[in-house]
Amino acid sequence: MAKNLLIVESPAKAKTIEKYLGEDFLVKSSFGHIRDLVKTDDAIDVNNGFVQKYEVPADKIAVVKELKQLAKKMDTVWLASDEDREGEAIAWHLFDTLELDDAKTKRIVFHEITKNAIQNAVKNPRTIDYNLVYAQQARRVLDRLVGFELSPILWRKVRPSLSAGRVQSVAVRLIVEREREINRFDTDTFYKVVALFKSDKQSFKAELSEKFTTIEQAQKFVEDCSQAHYTIESVETKPAKRSPSAPFTTSTLQQEASRKLGFSVSRTMTVAQRLYESGKITYMRTDSVNLSDFALQEAEKEIKSAYGDRYHRLKKYQTKSSGAQEAHEAIRPTDFSMHIVEGEPAEKRLYELIWKRAIASQMSEAEFEKTTAKIHISTRKEQLIATGEVIVFDGFLKVYLESKDEDSATDAENNTLLPPLKQGQIVSLTQLDATQRFSRPAARYTEASLVKKLEELGIGRPSTYAPTISTVQNRGYVIKEDREGKTREYNTITLKDGIINKDLKTEIVNAEKSKLFPTDIGAVVNDFLVQYFHGVVDFHFTAKVEKEFDEIAQGMKEWTTMIDNFYKPFHQDVQKTIDSAERANGERVLGTDPKTDKKISVRIGKYGPFVQIGDSEGEEKPVYASLRKGQMIENITLEEALDLFKLPRMAGVYQDKDLVIGIGRFGPYVKHNNSFYSLPKEVDPMLIDEGQAIQIILDKQQKDAERLIKTFDENPEVKILNGRWGPYIAFGKQNLKIPKDMIPDNLTYQDCVNLSNATTTMPNKSKKRTNKSKK
Repeated sequence: MAKNLLIVESPAKAKTIEKYLGEDFLVKSSFGHIRDLVKTDDAIDVNNGFVQKYEVPADKIAVVKELKQLAKKMDTVWLASDEDREGEAIAWHLFDTLELDDAKTKRIVFHEITKNAIQNAVKNPRTIDYNLVYAQQARRVLDRLVGFELSPILWRKVRPSLSAGRVQSVAVRLIVEREREINRFDTDTFYKVVALFKSDKQSFKAELSEKFTTIEQAQKFVEDCSQAHYTIESVETKPAKRSPSAPFTTSTLQQEASRKLGFSVSRTMTVAQRLYESGKITYMRTDSVNLSDFALQEAEKEIKSAYGDRYHRLKKYQTKSSGAQEAHEAIRPTDFSMHIVEGEPAEKRLYELIWKRAIASQMSEAEFEKTTAKIHISTRKEQLIATGEVIVFDGFLKVYLESKDEDSATDAENNTLLPPLKQGQIVSLTQLDATQRFSRPAARYTEASLVKKLEELGIGRPSTYAPTISTVQNRGYVIKEDREGKTREYNTITLKDGIINKDLKTEIVNAEKSKLFPTDIGAVVNDFLVQYFHGVVDFHFTAKVEKEFDEIAQGMKEWTTMIDNFYKPFHQDVQKTIDSAERANGERVLGTDPKTDKKISVRIGKYGPFVQIGDSEGEEKPVYASLRKGQMIENITLEEALDLFKLPRMAGVYQDKDLVIGIGRFGPYVKHNNSFYSLPKEVDPMLIDEGQAIQIILDKQQKDAERLIKTFDENPEVKILNGRWGPYIAFGKQNLKIPKDMIPDNLTYQDCVNLSNATTTMPNKSKKRTNKSKK
């Protein structure tokens, strides 16, 4: 019979660890945190050293009861939660809640779930590190105080059901300010010149380093080039090297998984957690780029075995973050000889990315030969410059190439090899293009680039990035979406075969994919917090708080003193704001309605942003219209606002019923006989005619008919339908799975009733499992 109870956070981790320990050990899971602060206002006693009041939630009562009973029977209880602050806090909560005996309790940590790591941890137990517990408590208490005191103010002064948070509000501020920076940006135009030459029947490109600001300057240059001769003025060849990137931290993994795999930050962490718990990678919440001596030796062995001695180069990386803990490791495979793993596709892809990055970090530099040729133009003083690069030794590029934000192509991917060129050589011009280009504002944030910015500012820690980004989207302050681009005209001047042609072309610009946009309510809440609680959403303040958490974790600062210094002035600001702040709705007056001469304004309402014609104080009631997707209070124009009142409109008649075109909560629609039919993206609701509207209705009806397998006279609302995953029964609000031994076409109405009753009365045998969520 087991004499040792070892408690971990997740059942998946428990299952893996159980394989590495003998029969003396019983491994159980706490399913994450077993208790949390009570939901009421008295959770923290601000007048008595910030003492917290905790409760075991209903879904954890059974878990706690079982662990308590088991702990009493065991000689030793081992607390094996994660090695970070959150994990240390979980260990303390277990110790306190289970009423464990100090003499019978041991704390162990490991950063990978392998046989060696687990057995070494058991050989080297320690006690609970209360400095780490205090650091986690400080974060939890501070965030609860900020949230509980700011949120009610937002309910009163902006809109009910809103919330604020110390890190989430800073993240929203970054996104709002970036959007405003883009909206204020004045585009400059310039002309870029690219020439195509031939040398011994081989083509190569050259560019003019100067940019022309006017079409006249570009035109003059092209005209001069039409009479010119071209000579190679100089050819210079230099060796160049490129070094590999450091192995992954939490932040860099999130960024690269977004760029290379298209994963959201939260998905990356979910998949990484599964890889960690199954023993395939080291702990996935880390800001260290350090690799252990054991890992360095294993990487060296694998590189030399797989690629040869020349490809190995030992490198020890230093973490730049002041709060990083070098004792921890970067994210790496637990077994470098395992190039791929079994599992779900997402796990395979993320593991491969981690393996490649870690192994590449210990590989040789890539060696290049870079050639630069300067081309003399006989009629001008400027020079055209051609560059080429050839890989002499691929080094780490044999395994891995890091992607870049916005443009994943790198120099190494765009390498071109110049033909043999020598000084004084005459080359012939094939074509020369002067193309109008436009300056661009800073890019909108992706989830990955927002994580990078938060890290640069020192805001948040590895465990906070994913929940922060999920929270701002779940609260409706930020939306992640794709947006279609707009058509833009640009000029080109082309010289070919001695003839100059000017042309006006079009291109699609400003198309966005998976970018973060602020919502109107996000912008209004941000402005309110910046005005009345600037300190809380100040970047430097938030970074300073993170540094203080680190100092608490290192035993350099007392946590209640740190909270007290923050809370007193913050609470005073709260009281002052409750008394003096005006309601905030982001209202803007856009102008006057040309038809009625009434004021047109835009603001946030209970159900979202809307435009209003008229005043509620007048005799006539105001007229309202909701903003369309992509429109915002702070930049909608009077003309755009007036367009909103052109809908709903009549588009014709079908089967003696009106066809009404409008825009609702889910976008543009056709309404017919009290049924709504969504308009396709490419159809403009202002231009759709009767024929198009009827066709949309017919297409939808045909699609619905194809889904329908069977209906029943006894109850027309019960239907057997074809769904994405196969046939199913729609029974009121229930969607019922059809057993494999039943044929959908042969089902009777009574069969459907029986299946519905069986589903309704079936006992829920599965326990609700809650994964640990890091704050």
